[in-house]
Amino acid sequence: MFSKNKDKSKAPEAAHPAEAAPAQADAAAPVPALPPAEQEAPAAATPQPSPEALELAAVKDRYTRLMADFDNFRKRQTREREEWIKRANEELLGDLLPVIDHLELALGKNATPSDPLAAGVKMVYDQFIALLERNGVTPIDAKGQPFNPDFHEALSQMSSATVPSQVVIDQFRRGWLLAGRLLRPAQVIVSSGAPDTQQTDAENASVSD
Repeated sequence: MFSKNKDKSKAPEAAHPAEAAPAQADAAAPVPALPPAEQEAPAAATPQPSPEALELAAVKDRYTRLMADFDNFRKRQTREREEWIKRANEELLGDLLPVIDHLELALGKNATPSDPLAAGVKMVYDQFIALLERNGVTPIDAKGQPFNPDFHEALSQMSSATVPSQVVIDQFRRGWLLAGRLLRPAQVIVSSGAPDTQQTDAENASVSD
């Protein structure tokens, strides 16, 4: 009887089958795969243009350049034609300028504008001026302006106490431009500035002697 109790105390406890089963099931369970929508999609390849599309784009580019060149050529031809028309009668218009000068002299000599002859001369003068303006001829009024050798022809130079040096004192003959280009220079008298005091005193002394 004593020996049976001793054998029972040494016998190991057996594991319960119901407790060991869940551990084995967790170790053997497979990892679930991601759904197809969540997987990384491959990058879409950039479509390459076809040879026909490349050729069409090149043709359009050449056409655009050709139209731009043609438009520039047309504008240049228009400007050149207008310039040529303005300058075609340059010699004829230049020959009319002395007539204008004589009419201005006639109007300046006559102090009575109510005179029928003066009124007739003024009418002819106005018609000539209108004719010149229609053809792009404009006057140069140089009096009181700085002397410019590109547009003025200096006939003489004289001192002036009121007009600064290199400024036009008086205009002997009016100048004219044709479409911005010099047709005839203005004939002017240019100031040399204030007179020299010593020279003036010497001239006055010589006059008094």
